[in-house]
Amino acid sequence: MSKAGNPFRYFNSSPEVIRLVVMMYVRFPLSLRNVEDLLFERGIDVCHETVRLWWNRFGPLFAADIRRQRVSRMRGFRHWRWHLDEMYVKIGGEMKYLWRAVDHEGEVLESYVTTTRDKGAALRFMKKALKRHGSPEAITTDGLRSYKTAMDELGDASKQQVGRHANNRVENSHLPFRRRERAMLRFRRMKTLQKFASVHANVHNHFNLERHLIDRQTCRERRSAALAEWQILMA
Repeated sequence: MSKAGNPFRYFNSSPEVIRLVVMMYVRFPLSLRNVEDLLFERGIDVCHETVRLWWNRFGPLFAADIRRQRVSRMRGFRHWRWHLDEMYVKIGGEMKYLWRAVDHEGEVLESYVTTTRDKGAALRFMKKALKRHGSPEAITTDGLRSYKTAMDELGDASKQQVGRHANNRVENSHLPFRRRERAMLRFRRMKTLQKFASVHANVHNHFNLERHLIDRQTCRERRSAALAEWQILMA
């Protein structure tokens, strides 16, 4: 990569350190100062405000790189099933809604923040997801009527599936984000929530090993491969 196209060119720290900082802060439920302390134990002296700067600057770049690889690999997959759900997030004492789309493998496809929970919000969310990822074979939702009216307008009503426990896949996928939200002491702006939710989703996808479904050796191999791929992001 030429110097002009190098995103790290204005920073004195090495790309390896920057990648490590972003991974620690986004992937694990750590505060800015937690990351600062852990890095200091490794002999890396970085201020917590530098951690904030780096995740804001490089987090979206790394997430976009991961997303591009994922979209190119999964687009056109015949038996793709999606699970859609919305979760409440409090910002400044007001409830906002984080819409999330997860596929049958537990990969988070899309995160979208709105102030309402009506048909318009559902329609914008679904249009965004369909435009980026293509059309799935089936879409599982809860009983919220906004999904049905939005899918009627999109012409995908026949793909909707609703069941009492059918949407557990996306319900369980909320948990890592909830843990991360508590570590950050919640969010203060919708813009920050949207940015972090998108970055967190893609980093979580990259390191999602599904270790409860595989043996120890396979888990180690997948974890090593994920770390190796992380080290060459934006290289």
